[in-house]
Amino acid sequence: MSKKVLIIDDELDFCLLMKQFLQRKEYEVELAYTLEDGIKKLQSYKPDMVFLDNNLPDGAGWDTVKTMISRYPGVRFNLISAFKNNKEPVLHAQVKVLEKPVTFSTLENCLS
Repeated sequence: MSKKVLIIDDELDFCLLMKQFLQRKEYEVELAYTLEDGIKKLQSYKPDMVFLDNNLPDGAGWDTVKTMISRYPGVRFNLISAFKNNKEPVLHAQVKVLEKPVTFSTLENCLS
């Protein structure tokens, strides 16, 4: 059974590139372009891993990750942002922080 990944990011091209890369690695991939839609899909899709952008049209993704971790303790979260974030990232075993542009080798490291 393949692992499931949810990408929550409002940059369509970025999402599609990540989706293609992950599907070639035999992951099932679901996309969400807003925080609200991402939270709904997190509940219904039940992914193994989430890539969560910080700056979304309807809120800051990173502000929700502590709640997401408590509700979904088995999910690994990869926080991504194009902007250098001055805010202290969430320090937790389930969380990695990535800065855009994200390379395929960086994505590969997140999968292991």
